[in-house]
Amino acid sequence: MTKATGGESVTLDLLKEKTAEFAKERNWDQFHSPRNLLLALVGEVGELSEIFQWRGEVPKGLSDWKEEDKVHLGEELSDVLLYLVRLSDICGIDLGKAALRKVGLNAIKYPAAGKGSSEQT
Repeated sequence: MTKATGGESVTLDLLKEKTAEFAKERNWDQFHSPRNLLLALVGEVGELSEIFQWRGEVPKGLSDWKEEDKVHLGEELSDVLLYLVRLSDICGIDLGKAALRKVGLNAIKYPAAGKGSSEQT
């Protein structure tokens, strides 16, 4: 199996492969129904939300955060991503293609007002 290193790009396919292998090695496939994965994902989103709960607005780049807080945030973001990738795999959805399709649909639904537009989409 390929391992991603510091300079190597991580793909959704690699994450899908890694999460499937991880579950198989532990005999967890039996528990990875779409419903169970969705509920686990929601729980992880809750844990992610707790990190921001009492901080108010935070600056982009989190310049005023302690390094350990950023590491914790990375762990919770990763949990959300990994459950999302696993859920899409179990459901037979190509998440990358679905996401690109959605970006295209959003571009149609929310057309840019012009170069340098400041409207939120």
